[in-house]
Amino acid sequence: MTHERGKSASAVIAEKPTNAAGRPAAEPVERRAGTKGNADQQNARRAQDRESVSSALDRIRQVARLRKKERFTSLFHHINLSLLRMAFFALKRDAAPGVDGLTWQDYEADLERKLEDLHARVQRGAYRALPSRRQYIPKSDGRQRPLAVATVAA
Repeated sequence: MTHERGKSASAVIAEKPTNAAGRPAAEPVERRAGTKGNADQQNARRAQDRESVSSALDRIRQVARLRKKERFTSLFHHINLSLLRMAFFALKRDAAPGVDGLTWQDYEADLERKLEDLHARVQRGAYRALPSRRQYIPKSDGRQRPLAVATVAA
């Protein structure tokens, strides 16, 4: 039996016998129709791409905004190579380097290997962020405004 692409088979008649055979059926077997509503709509996409990663993070942001005292205890499962890659390409390419002196262009060289290493360290709890490079910007009233320049990744 062939069906259109993306279509399920139509309802089928169940072959289950009734409990009280020989008498009028106490439990007649009924046809089952296909699912109704939006059962075919998935919350996340099958392939992880920018939109599906953003969807999961948007839900986390929404919970954080609505429930200010919510404690997030297990978010590491959201950190994957796709998310790290997306975060890297969202960084400013001409930003000043951090304490390690590494620029965006330096980190981009052999990016996949570096992201895989970073992901592995994050997942096993071995990642430790480097301290930010501190700069002070003079204000018009003579005081100084502190500015922290983070590293691309360690």
